Amino acid sequence: MKIRSVTFRTSAAGLDTCPPARLPEFAFIGRSNVGKSSLINCLAGRKDLAHVSGKPGRTATINFYDVDDTWTLVDLPGYGYAKAPKSQRNRFEDFVADYLAQRESLSCVFVLIDMRIEPQRIDLEFLNWLAEQETPFVVIFTKAEKIKAAKRDQRVAAFFESLADWLQGSPPYTITSAVTGEGRKDLLDAIAESLGA
Repeated sequence: MKIRSVTFRTSAAGLDTCPPARLPEFAFIGRSNVGKSSLINCLAGRKDLAHVSGKPGRTATINFYDVDDTWTLVDLPGYGYAKAPKSQRNRFEDFVADYLAQRESLSCVFVLIDMRIEPQRIDLEFLNWLAEQETPFVVIFTKAEKIKAAKRDQRVAAFFESLADWLQGSPPYTITSAVTGEGRKDLLDAIAESLGA
C-alpha cells in the first residue's frame, strides 16, 4: 500500500460528535509519550500531520484523517498521563471507551507500547479490556531504534509473558521506529490486508 493523500477530516470530543461512518477506521492509541504522533507522521509520510509535543497528553480529542479516500486514520487521546486533572482523565477515558466499544466502522486498534520499558499494568489492563470488548487490535512496539537488536526479542517476550496473566494467546504485533521507518511497511500491509486489498 502506498499513501498518496491524507486529509484532516474533523475532531470529536465524544462518540456523539464523531463524523458519520464513511470508511473503515484504524485507530492508534497508547500511553502518553509513547511516540504516537511521531509514528502517525511516519506512517503518513508527513512531518506535521499529528502534532509532536515534548509534553505528554496533548491529544485531547479524537482526530480523524481520511487516507486516499479509502480508509480513516483515527488518532485517539493517550491514556495514563498522571499530571492531567482527574476529571479530564475520566472524561478522556469515557469517550475513548465509548468510541472503541461502539464505533461500528472501527476495523482495528493499534496499541502502541514503548519497548524501552518494563511491561506496564495500565497497558496490560487496556489490552485485556479490548479483548473483553472483542475489539480487534495489534500491539505496536515503538522506539525500536533505542534498543539493541539483540535485546528486542527479549523485550517482546517479557511483555507477552506478562500479558499471558491477562488474556490467552499472543496478539499480532509489529516492531516500529518512527526515526528509521522500521515497521512502516508492516503496518500498511496489515491495513491493506484488513481492507482486502
